[in-house]
Amino acid sequence: MQIDSRGDFGLWTIEVAKQIVADQGYELARAASGGCEEDVRLAGNAPGQAFTNAMIEVFNGLTEGVSDE
Repeated sequence: MQIDSRGDFGLWTIEVAKQIVADQGYELARAASGGCEEDVRLAGNAPGQAFTNAMIEVFNGLTEGVSDE
């Protein structure tokens, strides 16, 4: 996806959030229903880490080719 405006960034964020919830939500629910406290903690932290990784990825893409000067 090409991000050229705040609107594009907003749409990208929504799509990424949907994907992360779809990917990580089941694991969190499963851990909460039958896992130990450590399983719940790990599953609960996974979506946040996925969001962080996605934001870093898009930031790196937006700053690619921009000089530090």
